Amino acid sequence: MSRRQEVAVQIPRRKDAGHELFLHKLLNVDYPMRLTWKRGFVRLVLVGGVIWMLLILTVLLFHIWSCQSSVAFFSAICNRESKVFLVLDSMGFVPKPPHRCSVPVASNADAVVIPEQRTPDLIVQNLTFISVDEEMNNGSHSSPLFGGNIRWWEREESFKLKPTMKVHCGFKHGGGAEMDPKDVQHAKRCKFVVASGIFDGYDTPHQPSNISLRSKKLFCFLMVVDEVSFDFIKKNGSVRMDDDGGHWVGVWRLVLLKFPPYDEPRRNGKVPKILVHRLFPEAQYSIWIDGKMELIVDPLLILERYLWRGKHTYAIAQHKHHRSIYEEADANKRRKRYARPLIDLHMKIYRYEGMEPWSPMKHVISDVPEGAIIIREHTALNNLFSCLWFNEVHLFTPRDQLSFGYVVYRLKDQFKFHMFPNCEYNALFVLHPHTREHSSKVEWVKSLDELEKNNGGGLKETRGGFGLWTPYPANLDQVELPHVVRTSKAG
Repeated sequence: MSRRQEVAVQIPRRKDAGHELFLHKLLNVDYPMRLTWKRGFVRLVLVGGVIWMLLILTVLLFHIWSCQSSVAFFSAICNRESKVFLVLDSMGFVPKPPHRCSVPVASNADAVVIPEQRTPDLIVQNLTFISVDEEMNNGSHSSPLFGGNIRWWEREESFKLKPTMKVHCGFKHGGGAEMDPKDVQHAKRCKFVVASGIFDGYDTPHQPSNISLRSKKLFCFLMVVDEVSFDFIKKNGSVRMDDDGGHWVGVWRLVLLKFPPYDEPRRNGKVPKILVHRLFPEAQYSIWIDGKMELIVDPLLILERYLWRGKHTYAIAQHKHHRSIYEEADANKRRKRYARPLIDLHMKIYRYEGMEPWSPMKHVISDVPEGAIIIREHTALNNLFSCLWFNEVHLFTPRDQLSFGYVVYRLKDQFKFHMFPNCEYNALFVLHPHTREHSSKVEWVKSLDELEKNNGGGLKETRGGFGLWTPYPANLDQVELPHVVRTSKAG
C-alpha cells in the first residue's frame, strides 16, 4: 500500500475516533441530567400520589364530620345514603354518639332556688276539657270512649290556638281509668310530682336513688298501675298500707286506675304518661319516667337543670337513632311494635297533612323524642300540647313517638320545648328489662285485608285507633311515603 493510501485510510479512523470521543463526552455530560430527570419524575409521581391520597382522606373526614355537625349548612351536605358513607360506617370510621355523658346538674339540691312565680300563660290563657262523650251517629259504641269520638273537623280546630280553648283530653265520664277516692285526695296535696306507670304487669317498681331529704318532702312519687299490675306487685314485692288506706312500695305511692280504657296495654300506658295534668290537676311541675327506669338523679336538680336554668317549661330527650318520624315508623314496623299496614296509614295521613321528613332546615333538633322521660311545667299551653298529643295516640297508633313531632309541626313555632342529648337521658336513669316482653296478635298483621277478615278474632281494637277506620276526608291512595335510610339495626 502506497503512502498516500495509508494516509487516506488513517484520516477516516481519526475522524471516527474523534466522533466517538465527542459522543462519549456528550453522554458523560447528559447522563446525570437524565438520571436527575428520572428521579425527579418518580418523586413528583410519589408526592402527587401522597397529596391526592391526603386530599381524598380530607374529603372523607369532612364528609364524616359534616354528618356529625350541628351546623345546618354542613349537616345538609351530608349524604348518609352514599356508598362511601355506608362503607366507612361499616368499617367503624363513623363515630357513634356516646351512650352516657355527664349531666351538668347542680351539686346540692338544698341550694336550688325554686322560682316564686309561675310562667305566665300568654298564648292559651283558659283551657277546659270536653268531659261528656257524644254517641256517634251509627251508635256503634254502647259505652263512652275514654278519648271521645273526635271528629275530623274537631281535630282540625284543636290545632288553632286561641286565648280560650275547650278540647278533648281523655277522661270522659264512664270511659274508664277511674282513680280511687283516697288516691284523688292524696294527689290534691302534690305540687311537685315524679310519676311513673306499670300496666299489664310488665315491670316492677324501681326505687329512686340519690334523693335528697328536701326532695323527699317536696315531691310526690306516684306510680300509676292497673289492676293486673297491682296484684302482680303485691305478690312479688313488699307493699305496705298507711293509715289512710294508701298502698306504698318504698317511696312510690301506688295509684290504682280501675277499668282500663283500652284493649291495648301500651295505649293504656299513655294515659298517665301524657295526661299527668289530668290525673294530678294540682301539680305545678312533673317528671314522667317509664316503669322500667330507675331514677338516679335528684328530681329537684333535674327541674333546675332542664327547666329553670334555661327558662324552659317543657323538656324531653332526643331519640338515639332517629330524627324523622318516617324513620321511626319504619323501625316500629321492623320491630313489630304495631300492625305494619296501620303504621303506614298513620304516616300517610301525616304526609298528606304536610308533615315533612326531618331536615337541618327545620327549627327543631329532631321530630322524634325519647319519650321515657318528660319534664314539664303545667302551663296552659303545655297542657294543651299534652291533650293534642294524646288525641293523636287515641285516634291512630299507640306509638306516641310518631305523634309528638306532628303536634309540634301543627302548633308551628308557638310551642317551645327543650330537647336535650340522648346521652344525658341515659345518665339520669338505669334501664331495667321488662319482666316479660309485650306481644299481641295485631303486631303480626301484614295487610288491612287480614284485619278485616279476622275482625272476630280480636285483632282490631274496640276502644282506640278509630281514626284508622273512620273514612278520612281525602284520598290517601296517591300518597307516597318518603324514602327511609335505615341508620340503626332492627332490634
